[in-house]
Amino acid sequence: MICDNARYYRSKAVQEYLETSRIKLVFLPPYAPNLNLIERFWKFLKKNVLYNRYYETFDEFREACETFFKNPHKYQRELRSLLTANFELIGCVKSRNIDVRLV
Repeated sequence: MICDNARYYRSKAVQEYLETSRIKLVFLPPYAPNLNLIERFWKFLKKNVLYNRYYETFDEFREACETFFKNPHKYQRELRSLLTANFELIGCVKSRNIDVRLV
């Protein structure tokens, strides 16, 4: 399983479970937002809802966010391209016993 570096993945309970599991955790580099799809999604949300916009009230801001989430089809082409795992792989560096590909 590919994971970010959240502390709960390294908790004692998780580590004990993994000892008898076939699951292997592979950690992303410490700061790799381009490899984390949710980070790309949040950046896209901010670009479409926050940047260069002023909301007079919190309710207006909330409505803009809700409209974004209620209409994903409006952004389908952009999101399909943005949220893929296709990376150009150049070079290789060992980090924490895993291969990390550098773009």
